[in-house]
Amino acid sequence: MAAETTGVNALEVTAASVTGRLGEVTLSLPRGVLAGLIGPNGSGKSTLLQVAAGLLHSPGSIRWAGRPLQEIPVMERGRMTHWVPQEARFEFGFSVRSVVAQGRYAWGDDENGVDEALARVDLSKLAHRPVNRLSGGERQRVLLARALANGAPLQLWDEPLAQLDPRHVLEVLSIARGLTEKGKTMLFSLHELRAAYRLDIIVVLHQGRLRAAGPPQEVLTPELLNDVFGIRARTGSGLIFELP
Repeated sequence: MAAETTGVNALEVTAASVTGRLGEVTLSLPRGVLAGLIGPNGSGKSTLLQVAAGLLHSPGSIRWAGRPLQEIPVMERGRMTHWVPQEARFEFGFSVRSVVAQGRYAWGDDENGVDEALARVDLSKLAHRPVNRLSGGERQRVLLARALANGAPLQLWDEPLAQLDPRHVLEVLSIARGLTEKGKTMLFSLHELRAAYRLDIIVVLHQGRLRAAGPPQEVLTPELLNDVFGIRARTGSGLIFELP
């Protein structure tokens, strides 16, 4: 299912498949949207993100900004798209700032925006700390800061909210919204369905297949939630978290 748009789409995935993990998924995203990828564990979310990022081979085709992926030089790919992995693993004790600065490699290591990226995810005070001495949530924010420093117009993030505390979840969602308001396109996987309602488009995977895509209010019906996740949903009063 493709999102409707005019002009050139930021991302087009056509008939993507990976044996045993993903089957014939076709999806397109216009520029300037904040999109979420949801589905049960093992539904193919990480696989689809890796295929879209050009990190995992798949039949079918991938286009970024209307251009076939195979025709884009490697260094240019690093300026067009940035992928954030699900797990932040660091084997060496590089400083936080040096890891974030790696996001500028495709731009000639100019370090533009590195300090600003650190500040945006609340890491300025940890800039000189070794990354292998950080908590899981702090390491995840290092990866997000590196993505911000890179500044690619298409951002693909794999579960960026999973290890964050409530405040940093809201801050990351706010940052993501700010990026799309500047014309960038974001697709990230998540499990928090309440956060999904803050997004423009929700893409639902189930058993490696695309089940639905569209505005969350239209896609996340009680019927779909029951069928895909095996849960019943109803509206009611409860806590609503917002940044002060």
